[in-house]
Amino acid sequence: MVVAGPDIAGGNWNFSNMKKFTIQVIISRWFVVFASLLIMAAAGATYMFGLYSSDIKKVLGYDQTTLNLLSFFKDVGANVGVLSGLINEVTPPWVVLSMGAVLNFFGYFMIWLAVTRKIATPKVWHMCMYICIGANSQSFANTGSLVTCVKNFPESRGVVLGILKGYVGLSGAIITQLFHAFYGDDTKSLILLIGWLPAAISFAFLRTIRIMKVVRQPNELKVFYNLLYISLGLAGFLMIMIIVQNKVDDFTQTGYGASAGMVLFFLFLPVLVVIVEEYKILRSRQFVDDSSSSPLGIITENPNPNPEVQANNSSTAVPPNHLLVEQTTTTTSTEKQPSCWKTIFRPPPRGEDYTILQALFSMDMFLLFFACICGVGGTLTAIDNLGQIGTSLGYPKKSTSTFVSLVSIWNYLGRVFSGFLSEILLVKYKFPRPLMLTLIMLISCAGHLLIAFDVKNGLYFASVIIGFCFGAQWPLLFAIISELFGLKYYSTLYNFGSVASPIGLYALNVKLTGHLYDKEATKQMIASGLKREAGEELDCRGVECFKLAFIIIAAATFFGTIVSLILVIRTTKFYKSDIYKKFREQAKAAETEIAMAENGIKPSESNGK
Repeated sequence: MVVAGPDIAGGNWNFSNMKKFTIQVIISRWFVVFASLLIMAAAGATYMFGLYSSDIKKVLGYDQTTLNLLSFFKDVGANVGVLSGLINEVTPPWVVLSMGAVLNFFGYFMIWLAVTRKIATPKVWHMCMYICIGANSQSFANTGSLVTCVKNFPESRGVVLGILKGYVGLSGAIITQLFHAFYGDDTKSLILLIGWLPAAISFAFLRTIRIMKVVRQPNELKVFYNLLYISLGLAGFLMIMIIVQNKVDDFTQTGYGASAGMVLFFLFLPVLVVIVEEYKILRSRQFVDDSSSSPLGIITENPNPNPEVQANNSSTAVPPNHLLVEQTTTTTSTEKQPSCWKTIFRPPPRGEDYTILQALFSMDMFLLFFACICGVGGTLTAIDNLGQIGTSLGYPKKSTSTFVSLVSIWNYLGRVFSGFLSEILLVKYKFPRPLMLTLIMLISCAGHLLIAFDVKNGLYFASVIIGFCFGAQWPLLFAIISELFGLKYYSTLYNFGSVASPIGLYALNVKLTGHLYDKEATKQMIASGLKREAGEELDCRGVECFKLAFIIIAAATFFGTIVSLILVIRTTKFYKSDIYKKFREQAKAAETEIAMAENGIKPSESNGK
């Protein structure tokens, strides 16, 4: 859909033109990005479990093992989003977003009812189901908004993934500021907030988020840099406020209100970037319109002032590339296509559209998936145990919030850094994105070893390294999947990639770290002559509590680095080629089609839909 630009570039700001320009802004690709930023900024409820978990434990009488079980189901719900991907393959994004909003509100609202004792005490499996459903809404939000933005900006996918995933990383700190401003220290009300706020934002932007025909803009990357600068300002402000709030013992709710006001300012500031960009587009269209009489200001390759001659020529001219593809699809759609099961092991070249089964059974996917099980699983294990690690190593209790804050901010920085830098290196130097993933995983080994050997003040540095590496891996994982296996079934493949997180977390956290921690705690209890009472929490002190576990995690991560390096070798030739060529051709064809339509030239019936 194309809306003719209003005549406001020359200063004619009447009501009618303002209305047209407002519509132009709302239906633009850039407004889709802005709406997605807001959805991502509220999609981090899973990172806030530590703030309200004590209420669940106290009110419902759970022990630590049961609470860890809830945490595991939370992570499973947040990372297993294959269902949302499959739904998104056959429905528009608003369907997935609306389903995610309903799931989010239902899951957390039921938890809030249980914690406030407004319903009978639910069974443990009920609570596991509620938190899994609520957390699973995050995958629906990611699929509906983030995947849509990647498809709308295929030549800037690394940048898109970096900045949107960065806002997810900041969402925990953002919601915390809003929570304190609205409810003070009532952590039970936090559960209600993370139930209605993300759902309300998703419903507000349901119809604006949609997949659009790709039209290239020369300053596309510059616009994303402007959005990046705003997000850096938001991250810096949050970091300062976190430090101030931790240092000031009597920080008032009025202060939190002022802080929340600044957060909201930074969150809505990107809409100004959208308006400015759409105004520039409008001016460029009207400038070309004045000089070439093209209503949209798009110059075709061979403009002809005579529509009849154009119409005659169009019947014999070669149609744009994407129209040729549509023609081929139309003429061959009646032919019997081979079964997807028969083509599993006959995939197309890298970069073309794989079927779901071809991608899942490919060696590239296996290598990437295994590497991320080791890399993401190891860093997430460290993040989930930061509080317990700090306690066992003798750090002050107040330092725990500092560790969490460091992880949150550096998680964000890792996401935007890997997204933007990998895109720049890829475009300018053909630097393979899997190689950056390999380097990030290698760096994370240093963080694990700092924990294992209890270097003096090492946990502060480990928090920075692990937070950065954890965040950096996500945009790289999702960008590599889109590049190697195409965008046709990206909704499903994107969510399959995220499954690496709960698998790695279960193996390295539950089975390895938890088991070794309990074993060492039991040994210390026996050595001290104490006997553990039923339901009593095991408490371990000293470097030995996590030493062996994180040595093994570092070794596993290093092994994952080697596996990732194999993927680098396999895909080097692909990344040395022009992987965005077909998207430029499709964008050029789309522009030509729009120009033909505006000049009164209709594509042949076999090309149109």
